[in-house]
Amino acid sequence: MASWGAFARAHPSFGALALARIDGEGLVMVGTLRRNGWPRISPVEPLVLDGELYLGMMHRSRKAVDLLRDSRCVVHSIVHDKGGAEGDVKVYGRAVTVEGPAERERYCRALEARIGWRPEGEFHLFTVDITEVGYFAVAEGNHHTQAWKAPVGPP
Repeated sequence: MASWGAFARAHPSFGALALARIDGEGLVMVGTLRRNGWPRISPVEPLVLDGELYLGMMHRSRKAVDLLRDSRCVVHSIVHDKGGAEGDVKVYGRAVTVEGPAERERYCRALEARIGWRPEGEFHLFTVDITEVGYFAVAEGNHHTQAWKAPVGPP
């Protein structure tokens, strides 16, 4: 697995494209697994900061509870164009709970600077350990794809 920064360093042009689609919109859809094994799709405001993809969630929200039980997830960029020209990015990985007060405060300050709001009280904060990133677009009738897989084993 890899951090967002490791992905972006390993494939800079793809990393820039993925950053624009994931972090640029200010909203993504996150796929989690419900207790019964069925998928759940939920909106989340992502934040890429200091080489990490952060996902903040309301305390005890269903999607957060899903991730606490089974950390596997997919982060999917918002799609506006049904023709596929803008492309969509999917980030697969595992959510990792962020508990350190300094890191959580850094996230809160960055989120407030970006959207003018910061969480109050308890909330869940995760980073995503990335296993794979994919991109698909249709331009001028042609399919364009890119994929990156995190290296397996020790760095």
